[in-house]
Amino acid sequence: MKNITIGITHSETTLVTEAMLAKEVGSGEVAVYATPMMIALMENTASTLLKPLLDDGETSVGTMISTTHEAATPCGMTVSAKAEITKVEGRKITFEIIASDETGTIGTAVHERVVVQKEKFESKALAKQNSSL
Repeated sequence: MKNITIGITHSETTLVTEAMLAKEVGSGEVAVYATPMMIALMENTASTLLKPLLDDGETSVGTMISTTHEAATPCGMTVSAKAEITKVEGRKITFEIIASDETGTIGTAVHERVVVQKEKFESKALAKQNSSL
């Protein structure tokens, strides 16, 4: 892991499609941007911010997210997430994330990711499958 600077940011944007609506992903019955899709955008934004700061063989995994989803966004609008690194504690990185649509903030989050060795992490997870046989 390279030196990680508090305060660096990254943004990602997506167009809300039918497949991202709550009624389509199973998180409700309404035709608005689903909370799980907003959370995925938030996590992806933080992960993408961190990726260039990692060494070969490293990746990051989400370990905690505390989020609000404050406003509904209909299909066809654009949603953006902006992640900022706010704390570094060894391999644990904390982000503050704001999600917005074209009219303003729709959600906020505090998100933690931990830097891991990708191959070792995946091997450990797969070992669980083999031990359950």
